[in-house]
Amino acid sequence: MTANLRPIPRFTLMLSGEDTADLSTGPQHTQDAPPTGLPQERFLLGEKLAIAPIWLLGQSDLPVDPHQVIACLQPVHLHATRDHLILMAQSQIDLTAKESTQLCNLVLPYIEEDFKHTLLFQGQHAWFIPAGPFASLATHSIDQAHGRNIDWWMPRDTHEEGIAKLWRKLQNEIQMLWHIDAVNEARAQSGLPSINSLWISGIGKLQDVQTPDCLQNTSCLYGNHPLLKGLAKYLSIAHQAEIAFPELIHAEHRGNIFAWLDKPQDIWQDLSQALINQAISELEIIDFPAGKARHRLITARDLHRKSWAFWKKPERLSWKEIISES
Repeated sequence: MTANLRPIPRFTLMLSGEDTADLSTGPQHTQDAPPTGLPQERFLLGEKLAIAPIWLLGQSDLPVDPHQVIACLQPVHLHATRDHLILMAQSQIDLTAKESTQLCNLVLPYIEEDFKHTLLFQGQHAWFIPAGPFASLATHSIDQAHGRNIDWWMPRDTHEEGIAKLWRKLQNEIQMLWHIDAVNEARAQSGLPSINSLWISGIGKLQDVQTPDCLQNTSCLYGNHPLLKGLAKYLSIAHQAEIAFPELIHAEHRGNIFAWLDKPQDIWQDLSQALINQAISELEIIDFPAGKARHRLITARDLHRKSWAFWKKPERLSWKEIISES
């Protein structure tokens, strides 16, 4: 431990979880509707899942009205199988910023007419607009719905009937316009999947966001998920997409750290060594067995395998062993 630097009080590492549609023992068709949100989405934002305004905060410098209901629109590819359509993740479609702008410009008059608002922000992978008449729709993020038959994951009416039908009408109009557009002709010639639909999700307002207690007294959020950048701005704390332990350990900040990483196993060696060296006081791992948040605290004394052979140097637990502990 470097002199004059207090240890980081707590390093919280959140692991992505699955929704209850994947974890239930019975067929998902016995449920009336898909589960609302991924467990990590609910954990970070609260049960109302106001994803769109948080994402907008992270993608732009626009002031976001905390009382305005905002929707996220994302150009996507629906892959046709023999008897249904599957939503592909945006990481699979290689949409460029130029293509996104061209596709948006083509359908923007139809979107703004039906939403009865002008577009707030057009990013490469997501566009944002006040939800207007679509505010009551129940939707699911691409993170939750991708790779699945979209029939069950399409927007649904809640307390106002006919809104989902109105959305499908607009969605169909957009699909027809994009089908014959030059962007998709060029993508087809390059062997890329067509951008053949628009996905709506994340509908909510900023004032409905309820962040977890573990983000209190946190000095920095680490991870490249768009939600983290928006949450950091919402909470007025730092954010970095990548984590580098030498810089982290020697930084002057001494607040808690929160990380949500694509490959948490890649930092385990550095993280466990920081615990052993007392550069970090304790590690909190948050995961979601059966879709419910579980919190585990780990200190340096918990990092080694238990053994009766006291004369042998204890072996450090692997990442696989750590996450498999119940």
